[in-house]
Amino acid sequence: MLFDDIANLIRTLVLGVCSYGSLIVALHLSGKRTLAKLNAFDLVVTVALGSTLATILLSKDVTLAQGALALVSLVLLQYVIAWLSVRFDTIERLAKSEPAVLLRDGKIIDDALRRERVTVDEIKAALRGEGLGDFQLAALVVLETDGSLSVVPKSSAGSRSTFPSPVQ
Repeated sequence: MLFDDIANLIRTLVLGVCSYGSLIVALHLSGKRTLAKLNAFDLVVTVALGSTLATILLSKDVTLAQGALALVSLVLLQYVIAWLSVRFDTIERLAKSEPAVLLRDGKIIDDALRRERVTVDEIKAALRGEGLGDFQLAALVVLETDGSLSVVPKSSAGSRSTFPSPVQ
């Protein structure tokens, strides 16, 4: 069936415009960091916002006021956690993970691969993505806090001041 009745379509359209507007205002007030996806916590908030928006649009059991409050609550909670993380190391450690070194100076760190559940093939793909055809050409491969793999070629390693500590 294409649709039940025109009232449901109009309801979805009105709720979509209003809830989207609520989300935009909340995101604007909270700042760019809310959708930055700098770590797993940020990604979870982004996914939760999308899920909440979909629920507002499609569930007749959720009013616009409830949905807008849910969106604002998620944005506010993310803002508070980010604010606290900048000020308190304990909160930062709870909300964020540490980057993990998977390859250093051309050598794969097997324990780190197992701990982080990353395969050698995924390391190879990251190296290829950077145009490197050999492990020995890489100074570092890091699993970042957002789940991405960063590759630093030996030719770009410089003083290595941005590298995570070798102790993992």
